[in-house]
Amino acid sequence: MSKRRAIILDTSAFIAGFDPFIVEDDLYSVPAVGGELAERSLPKIRFDAAAQSGKLKMREPSFDHVNIVKESSKEIGDVLFLSEADMKILALGLQLKEGGCAPTIVTDDYSIQNVARKIGVNYVPLMTFGIRYYVHWLLYCPACRRNYPSDYRLGRCEVCGTDLKRKPLAKTIIEKESGNQPQKGE
Repeated sequence: MSKRRAIILDTSAFIAGFDPFIVEDDLYSVPAVGGELAERSLPKIRFDAAAQSGKLKMREPSFDHVNIVKESSKEIGDVLFLSEADMKILALGLQLKEGGCAPTIVTDDYSIQNVARKIGVNYVPLMTFGIRYYVHWLLYCPACRRNYPSDYRLGRCEVCGTDLKRKPLAKTIIEKESGNQPQKGE
Protein backbone atom coordinates (compact mmCIF):
# COMPACT_ATOMS: atom_id res chain seq x y z
CA MET A 1 0.00 0.00 0.00
CA SER A 2 1.47 3.38 -0.97
CA LYS A 3 1.66 6.30 1.41
CA ARG A 4 -0.55 9.35 0.95
CA ARG A 5 1.48 12.07 -0.79
CA ALA A 6 1.63 15.57 0.64
CA ILE A 7 3.18 18.61 -1.03
CA ILE A 8 4.18 21.45 1.31
CA LEU A 9 4.51 24.88 -0.25
CA ASP A 10 7.03 27.42 0.99
CA THR A 11 6.93 31.15 0.23
CA SER A 12 9.42 30.70 -2.61
CA ALA A 13 7.06 28.24 -4.34
CA PHE A 14 4.44 30.96 -4.71
CA ILE A 15 7.01 33.58 -5.74
CA ALA A 16 8.31 31.16 -8.40
CA GLY A 17 4.79 30.85 -9.81
CA PHE A 18 3.71 27.42 -8.53
CA ASP A 19 0.03 26.93 -9.36
CA PRO A 20 -1.70 24.88 -6.63
CA PHE A 21 -4.70 24.20 -8.85
CA ILE A 22 -2.80 21.96 -11.29
CA VAL A 23 -1.64 19.42 -8.69
CA GLU A 24 -3.74 16.47 -7.56
CA ASP A 25 -1.76 15.65 -4.40
CA ASP A 26 -2.73 17.07 -1.01
CA LEU A 27 -1.25 20.57 -0.68
CA TYR A 28 -0.27 22.13 2.63
CA SER A 29 1.25 25.34 3.89
CA VAL A 30 1.36 27.39 7.07
CA PRO A 31 -0.43 30.73 7.61
CA ALA A 32 2.92 32.50 8.14
CA VAL A 33 3.73 31.94 4.45
CA GLY A 34 0.87 34.27 3.51
CA GLY A 35 2.42 36.92 5.75
CA GLU A 36 5.68 36.76 3.80
CA LEU A 37 3.96 37.48 0.47
CA ALA A 38 3.46 41.08 -0.67
CA GLU A 39 -0.14 42.28 -0.50
CA ARG A 40 -1.94 42.45 -3.87
CA SER A 41 0.87 40.58 -5.59
CA LEU A 42 0.14 37.63 -7.87
CA PRO A 43 1.81 35.16 -5.47
CA LYS A 44 -0.35 36.45 -2.58
CA ILE A 45 -3.51 36.29 -4.69
CA ARG A 46 -2.64 32.71 -5.75
CA PHE A 47 -1.95 31.75 -2.09
CA ASP A 48 -5.21 33.30 -0.82
CA ALA A 49 -7.32 31.78 -3.61
CA ALA A 50 -5.91 28.30 -3.00
CA ALA A 51 -6.39 28.60 0.77
CA GLN A 52 -9.93 29.98 0.53
CA SER A 53 -11.00 27.27 -1.93
CA GLY A 54 -9.69 24.54 0.37
CA LYS A 55 -7.21 23.30 -2.25
CA LEU A 56 -4.35 24.48 0.00
CA LYS A 57 -4.75 23.18 3.53
CA MET A 58 -3.44 25.51 6.23
CA ARG A 59 -1.82 23.73 9.18
CA GLU A 60 0.14 24.88 12.20
CA PRO A 61 2.74 22.28 13.17
CA SER A 62 3.01 21.12 16.75
CA PHE A 63 5.26 22.97 19.18
CA ASP A 64 7.33 19.79 19.58
CA HIS A 65 8.02 19.53 15.85
CA VAL A 66 9.00 23.21 15.67
CA ASN A 67 11.47 22.61 18.52
CA ILE A 68 12.96 19.60 16.73
CA VAL A 69 13.50 21.76 13.64
CA LYS A 70 15.06 24.57 15.71
CA GLU A 71 17.49 22.16 17.35
CA SER A 72 18.36 20.51 14.04
CA SER A 73 18.95 23.88 12.38
CA LYS A 74 21.18 24.94 15.30
CA GLU A 75 23.22 21.75 14.93
CA ILE A 76 24.06 22.50 11.30
CA GLY A 77 24.26 26.30 11.59
CA ASP A 78 21.20 27.39 9.59
CA VAL A 79 19.06 28.63 12.49
CA LEU A 80 19.73 32.34 11.84
CA PHE A 81 18.87 31.95 8.15
CA LEU A 82 15.36 30.55 8.64
CA SER A 83 12.28 32.70 9.17
CA GLU A 84 9.41 31.67 11.43
CA ALA A 85 7.51 30.52 8.32
CA ASP A 86 10.53 28.47 7.19
CA MET A 87 10.75 26.74 10.59
CA LYS A 88 7.04 25.95 10.50
CA ILE A 89 7.20 24.62 6.93
CA LEU A 90 9.98 22.23 7.98
CA ALA A 91 8.14 21.25 11.17
CA LEU A 92 4.96 20.56 9.19
CA GLY A 93 6.93 18.35 6.81
CA LEU A 94 8.37 16.39 9.72
CA GLN A 95 4.96 16.10 11.39
CA LEU A 96 3.27 14.84 8.21
CA LYS A 97 6.12 12.38 7.62
CA GLU A 98 5.75 11.01 11.15
CA GLY A 99 1.99 10.80 10.52
CA GLY A 100 2.54 8.41 7.63
CA CYS A 101 2.61 10.77 4.64
CA ALA A 102 5.26 10.92 1.96
CA PRO A 103 5.80 14.72 2.17
CA THR A 104 7.84 16.89 -0.17
CA ILE A 105 8.60 20.55 0.51
CA VAL A 106 8.59 22.74 -2.61
CA THR A 107 11.25 25.42 -2.00
CA ASP A 108 14.16 27.24 -3.58
CA ASP A 109 15.50 28.25 -0.16
CA TYR A 110 18.90 26.59 0.39
CA SER A 111 18.68 26.73 4.19
CA ILE A 112 15.29 24.99 4.12
CA GLN A 113 16.74 22.36 1.79
CA ASN A 114 19.75 21.83 4.07
CA VAL A 115 17.62 21.39 7.20
CA ALA A 116 15.06 19.23 5.34
CA ARG A 117 17.93 16.93 4.42
CA LYS A 118 19.01 16.83 8.08
CA ILE A 119 15.53 15.86 9.33
CA GLY A 120 14.84 13.41 6.50
CA VAL A 121 12.10 15.27 4.64
CA ASN A 122 12.13 15.38 0.83
CA TYR A 123 12.30 18.69 -1.02
CA VAL A 124 12.22 19.85 -4.63
CA PRO A 125 13.39 23.21 -5.98
CA LEU A 126 11.47 25.06 -8.69
CA MET A 127 13.76 27.72 -10.14
CA THR A 128 17.15 26.60 -8.86
CA PHE A 129 19.11 23.38 -9.10
CA GLY A 130 18.84 22.94 -5.34
CA ILE A 131 21.68 22.32 -2.94
CA ARG A 132 24.58 20.18 -4.11
CA TYR A 133 26.01 19.70 -0.62
CA TYR A 134 24.55 19.01 2.80
CA VAL A 135 26.45 21.56 4.92
CA HIS A 136 27.27 22.01 8.60
CA TRP A 137 28.07 25.70 9.10
CA LEU A 138 30.48 27.37 11.51
CA LEU A 139 29.92 30.97 12.68
CA TYR A 140 33.24 32.74 13.25
CA CYS A 141 35.07 36.06 13.45
CA PRO A 142 37.29 36.54 10.37
CA ALA A 143 39.60 38.91 12.28
CA CYS A 144 40.40 37.12 15.54
CA ARG A 145 39.17 33.64 14.47
CA ARG A 146 36.91 33.14 17.48
CA ASN A 147 34.08 30.63 16.93
CA TYR A 148 30.48 31.26 17.98
CA PRO A 149 27.40 29.06 18.46
CA SER A 150 25.19 28.86 15.38
CA ASP A 151 22.36 30.68 17.17
CA TYR A 152 24.51 33.65 18.29
CA ARG A 153 22.37 36.63 17.28
CA LEU A 154 24.55 39.69 17.92
CA GLY A 155 26.31 39.43 14.58
CA ARG A 156 29.54 41.00 15.88
CA CYS A 157 32.53 39.51 17.64
CA GLU A 158 32.52 40.07 21.41
CA VAL A 159 36.32 40.42 21.39
CA CYS A 160 37.12 42.68 18.44
CA GLY A 161 33.74 43.89 17.11
CA THR A 162 34.17 42.51 13.59
CA ASP A 163 31.06 41.33 11.71
CA LEU A 164 30.74 37.57 12.00
CA LYS A 165 30.73 35.28 8.96
CA ARG A 166 29.88 31.67 8.40
CA LYS A 167 31.84 29.03 6.58
CA PRO A 168 31.27 25.34 5.91
CA LEU A 169 32.56 23.18 8.74
CA ALA A 170 31.69 19.97 6.88
CA LYS A 171 30.18 19.31 3.43
CA THR A 172 28.69 16.09 2.11
CA ILE A 173 27.83 15.82 -1.56
CA ILE A 174 24.22 14.95 -2.28
CA GLU A 175 23.88 12.05 -4.69
CA LYS A 176 21.31 12.93 -7.34
CA GLU A 177 20.30 9.30 -7.95
CA SER A 178 19.21 8.75 -4.36
CA GLY A 179 18.58 12.49 -3.85
CA ASN A 180 15.45 14.12 -2.70
CA GLN A 181 13.07 13.47 -5.56
CA PRO A 182 9.98 11.59 -4.45
CA GLN A 183 10.04 8.03 -5.74
CA LYS A 184 7.14 6.48 -7.62
CA GLY A 185 4.72 4.83 -5.23
CA GLU A 186 6.04 6.83 -2.31
